[in-house]
Amino acid sequence: MYDTILVPYDFGNSFNNVPEQLVKLTQGEEKGKIVVFNVISETELANYVRYQGKHFDEVVKEKEEEMRPFLDKLDERQLNYEVKFTTGSATRGIVDEVEAGDYDVVVMSNKRSEMDIKHVLGHVTHKIAKRVNIPVLIVK
Repeated sequence: MYDTILVPYDFGNSFNNVPEQLVKLTQGEEKGKIVVFNVISETELANYVRYQGKHFDEVVKEKEEEMRPFLDKLDERQLNYEVKFTTGSATRGIVDEVEAGDYDVVVMSNKRSEMDIKHVLGHVTHKIAKRVNIPVLIVK
């Protein structure tokens, strides 16, 4: 159904229901490509450099390991994916990636790990849904 899907990964949200939705969106076709995308804030990266002596490549390896349970679920479902990282503002980074790539849909999780949320949509999810010109699927 969709050939190229962007999945902005947020470590604060639960992505438990996302793999099943990705299977439905790609309809199990091998040509479907999923890009799992994470934006590391400049402040977070600066803290890694200052306090742990880690630079971008090392931080990416660490983040990819934290992401491993989600990636394992994609592997179990034999989904074709790649992982990309960048730095900067989450909203700007995701919008830039959508504009630079040839994506058909953005799939975002909106189920926060903490249950004390005030708004239905998170800050970044709301801004992405408002600013990109392709469909945005928000998975609960």
